[in-house]
Amino acid sequence: MELFGTAGIRGSVRETVTPELALSVGRAAAADGDEFVVGRDGRETGSALAAAVEAGLESGGTRVIRLGQVPTPALAYASQGRHGVMITASHNPPMDNGLKLFVDGTEYDRDAERAVEAAVDDRSRPAEWSTWGESERGDVLDAYRTAVTEYTRTAVGDCAGLHVAVDCGNGMGSLATPQVLRGLGGDVVALNANVDGHFPGRESKPTPESLADLRAFVADGDFELGIGHDGDADRIVVIDGDGEVVHEDTALAILAAFYVRASGATDPVVVTTPNASARIDEQVEQAGGRTERVRLGALHEGIAAVDEAGDEDTAVAFAAEPWKHIHTEFGSWIDAVVSAAVLGALVSRDGLESLREPVTERPYRKVSVACPDDRKPNAMDTLSSILVGAFPDAVFDTEYGIRLTFEDASWVLVRPSGTEPYIRVYAESDSVDELVGEVVEQVEAAVETS
Repeated sequence: MELFGTAGIRGSVRETVTPELALSVGRAAAADGDEFVVGRDGRETGSALAAAVEAGLESGGTRVIRLGQVPTPALAYASQGRHGVMITASHNPPMDNGLKLFVDGTEYDRDAERAVEAAVDDRSRPAEWSTWGESERGDVLDAYRTAVTEYTRTAVGDCAGLHVAVDCGNGMGSLATPQVLRGLGGDVVALNANVDGHFPGRESKPTPESLADLRAFVADGDFELGIGHDGDADRIVVIDGDGEVVHEDTALAILAAFYVRASGATDPVVVTTPNASARIDEQVEQAGGRTERVRLGALHEGIAAVDEAGDEDTAVAFAAEPWKHIHTEFGSWIDAVVSAAVLGALVSRDGLESLREPVTERPYRKVSVACPDDRKPNAMDTLSSILVGAFPDAVFDTEYGIRLTFEDASWVLVRPSGTEPYIRVYAESDSVDELVGEVVEQVEAAVETS
């Protein structure tokens, strides 16, 4: 049974992430540690699924600390020195939910996930009755918010004088980002800052379209910065003072360059993913570092690989995929609250336009082609042959999807989504529309014949 995608287990609570599955995953994970923290986002189904996970963990012999509603990064923070389970479907619609497992602040790697899947398949029985665990209520929010505030102030500075609007999307960012930015001295206006699992303010996924109200609000007001979060606050979208979305790779490049310059390592490394722009490599190189790429959804594995291969002069200064950032000096998890705080402090100090000015922004497009999950393997196999023939002059790489790189530094990446029924096409080129159009046509043909 394959349960885990690129970001834990996600799906419909009636078809996939049922209470029965949550109990089984909890019992399977209990073998990994003596104590687990359990948190959930604001979805209507979170309480029942949390209870099921807790029952599985306790009946497997593990002690449980119940944190209630928290951002995913706060759960990860609380899992340091122990294990954790977060019940969240991130930016998925309200009828979905999911499970994400942590150990010592880091998401489970593929080997750990496969071990859980195998234990679920084995339908393991409860532990001996006398060894069942207990649970108690815990709290992490105050400690987490304080830690983010102190880290940002030390790493960059405060946000004094910064006028910023934050759209929390009725999600977990409501419990952290406005409070942290205010603690840093920012003048904060929060939108959709009540937790509501129906997401009445907008859809949970922050996109240029779903953030239309935030963009208009920022453009009409006296703001230097706008921030949008997803449902569990591990994703961030950045808005400039004119209400326009700052490209995700530009935001990533700004943070990457900052962290490389701040690193004390002789060999500072930024870990990113194949769908990330060449503008990141350019900024990192200019700052004195280098980039390494890893498959989407596996930043923690990329960090571990760099640490294992490097020497005492090597250190991962930053790790990120578009809109999802790991601030390695703070913690080993994806954390959009820290991203909001650090970007806010940088904008307060330097101004957003000054931060963007060194970044070369080439035309970039991302297109999603509908593809049922069961057709993805055959479609990708077909595309491997088709695209080699269609682009004979490109450098061909199949390590993380299918990536084609051209002599003029243009590139295109084709990869199956790990969480939704799509094949994604990413491209960066001065003739991006022509390139994407040709590739999408090939993808659609491959899906149709798979």
